[in-house]
Amino acid sequence: MSRIDFKNVCKQYAPGLALTINNANLAIGQGDFCVFVGPSGCGKSTLLRMVAGLESITSGDISIADKRVNDLPPAKRGVAMVFQSYALYPHMTVAQNMAFGLQVMGADKAEIERKVKKAADILQLGALLDRLPKALSGGQRQRVAIGRAIVKEPDVFLFDEPLSNLDAALRVQTRLEIAKLHHDIGRSSMIYVTHDQVEAMTLADKIVLLRAGKGVQEEGSVAQFGTPMDLYHRPQNLFVAEFIGSPKMNVMPGKLVRAEPEHAVVEVHGEQITVAVDARGTAAGSPISIGIRPEHLLAGEDGEGCKVHVKLRQMERLGDESLLYMDIAPDAPLVTLRLEGHAMQASGEAITLRLRAEHCHLFDAAGKAFRRTPKLPA
Repeated sequence: MSRIDFKNVCKQYAPGLALTINNANLAIGQGDFCVFVGPSGCGKSTLLRMVAGLESITSGDISIADKRVNDLPPAKRGVAMVFQSYALYPHMTVAQNMAFGLQVMGADKAEIERKVKKAADILQLGALLDRLPKALSGGQRQRVAIGRAIVKEPDVFLFDEPLSNLDAALRVQTRLEIAKLHHDIGRSSMIYVTHDQVEAMTLADKIVLLRAGKGVQEEGSVAQFGTPMDLYHRPQNLFVAEFIGSPKMNVMPGKLVRAEPEHAVVEVHGEQITVAVDARGTAAGSPISIGIRPEHLLAGEDGEGCKVHVKLRQMERLGDESLLYMDIAPDAPLVTLRLEGHAMQASGEAITLRLRAEHCHLFDAAGKAFRRTPKLPA
């Protein structure tokens, strides 16, 4: 069993300094692929290294398979770590690099050969076992580093930004290989650190989104913990809503006009917009923020939705889709609209946007999300 539990975990590097990790409470199930994601400086790698035993824990407890591991050395935690750097021995072949850790642990030769062959088959490295690292591509070197972890047959795999040194095409290929690896050896839990939300959304069973800065001290490090679709469709606060999604969610300031059980009416830049949320705990006239994702905005006068009039500032044509950036009001952030195919609008053109109630999010003055009332995708 490889369940991992974090109970009130904190990390402070020196007395008087701000907490790097504050009050992290998480439960990662056996076989889960959990991704730690967040802005630079939020403590993603620090939290991972505390699991590995490479960083001490200031307070709280980390348990692996129901066993408290705070004081255990790394070698006794049942984990294997893949770093951002491949860190392969240049004078050793692929097979020797993968076998070295087992040799240090005193495994017999037959067991080492069996485990190396099994890992090589999983990672499609069988034809490369006699090569030196200098004869491998970046993606192949990364697979060797992963293979070195696989042969230990750990309870927990830890990945610290393993794809950041690869080019775009290799990142996609290796990401698919890591996802297949998780499927093939599903009994082990995996924790994966990245700053790339695309990696987080595509790989994870569960995402831990960590916040940085002042919010860590006031609200704790974990902004939200859940499935990728939970964070995308049900963000608990404005930080999560704006961080998850590319392009990010459009957010417009406004005020609450009135709140009903199944919807609220808000005023945004002089327009009244209906939102499918329960905002009855907030007084009319209170400042709020309304959010809607670029793909949920509709363009044109005809059809459902509350209308907002904007002007096109700039457009990016990406082939299969176009991104339109529009002015909604002076000094207001640009609004992004995603359209499929080849958009024909011209800069400066007036456009009518329609916002459907079921696609809108609403946040109070502190950034906390109101409960959405429509049925949402699972």
